[in-house]
Amino acid sequence: MAGNRHSIYDTFFANRITQLKAEGRYRTFVDLERQVGKFPTALYRGPEGTRSVTIWCSNDYLGMGQNPKVLLAMHTAIDRYGAGAGGTRNISGTTHAIVEIEAELADLHRKPTALIFSSGYIANEAALDVLARLLPNCVIFSDAMNHASMIEGIRRSGCEKRIFRHNDIAHLESLLRSVDPDRPKLIAFESDYSMDGDTAPIKAICDLADQFHALTYLDEVHAVGMYGPRGAGVAARDGVMDRIDVIEGTLGKAFGLSGGYIAASATICDAVRSYAPGFIFTTAMPPAVAAGALASIRHLKLSENERTLQQTHTAYLKAQLNAVGLPQLPSTTHIIPIPVGDPLLCKAAADRLLHHHGIYIQPINFPTVPRGTERLRITPSPLHDQAMIDALVAALQEVWGHLRIADTLNKPKAVG
Repeated sequence: MAGNRHSIYDTFFANRITQLKAEGRYRTFVDLERQVGKFPTALYRGPEGTRSVTIWCSNDYLGMGQNPKVLLAMHTAIDRYGAGAGGTRNISGTTHAIVEIEAELADLHRKPTALIFSSGYIANEAALDVLARLLPNCVIFSDAMNHASMIEGIRRSGCEKRIFRHNDIAHLESLLRSVDPDRPKLIAFESDYSMDGDTAPIKAICDLADQFHALTYLDEVHAVGMYGPRGAGVAARDGVMDRIDVIEGTLGKAFGLSGGYIAASATICDAVRSYAPGFIFTTAMPPAVAAGALASIRHLKLSENERTLQQTHTAYLKAQLNAVGLPQLPSTTHIIPIPVGDPLLCKAAADRLLHHHGIYIQPINFPTVPRGTERLRITPSPLHDQAMIDALVAALQEVWGHLRIADTLNKPKAVG
């Protein structure tokens, strides 16, 4: 390659960024300053200056990142333990709050033990990789809509995989029947799917797992804290939690902090702890984060108020959207996807909501969702109120009319 090598390589990367922008898939960070006690509003710092905006797409589903008990626990932990964990748990020891979190999570999911990771992504990647790799000649059955972290863990395991159509029990059964009955099998799926807002038929999948002697691995990241007794998730709500072998969850959504975990048998957790590079070589959770997460878990085990308010606000918003004829995917959860169907238009809608209405909703484009299914993803919280919901619906109506989004949604799709 002739010429300045740095400029040549930079040109390659710049061309790829230009391609993303042309496709409407280039992502920008919105500079927001969340303020204690004021969520779901935040300060937006943009080209036109600083202004207050309302956040409608946060994964802090219950506002626990602002909960006074959580904040007090974190302040206390910093004063008592300092800032960092000091290294990995193998080298530096385990912060006692992490030991307590793992005990609380094991109790929450009625499992013998739990294991904490630095994030939900790493929990999925590490656990699926190790579990499938340690099982000789394992076959993994994965829902077509599984999260990227699950896909990556399955890929890293090197095991044979079979993809079943999303929530299609008949297809899953046919794939299970096609495999030697004596081969180890693992079925990996989610409870609540974060982009469509639909829910897995967990009982039916467990029935197939029993019939074909398969392990069940359930990602509950969008459901823990949100559903079921004590916020244990959809499997608990549906009375089938005891039939799930591995439950994976996060501390970064309804619990309001960061980190991921699995809850399972002591043997499974020990195998993952002992073999997963993503656990062994990652710095442990900081003490203040651990203390805050512990306070959040304990609070949501006892309090139904946050869940009740969140579900009330979700139902009201869905009803108002229906009343004015705005589209929404048929979500059965707290996640409300508003289809747009075009990446450039989706970004334009999000920009207009932000700059003209003071409403922040991040556009969701490929590869997070398939091309042609671009959308706005809305997540009401207990801290939104009816006035905010009414303002959101009115703003969406204005944006839909201004950008003529209905015309795009109703336009026939190209074939071939």
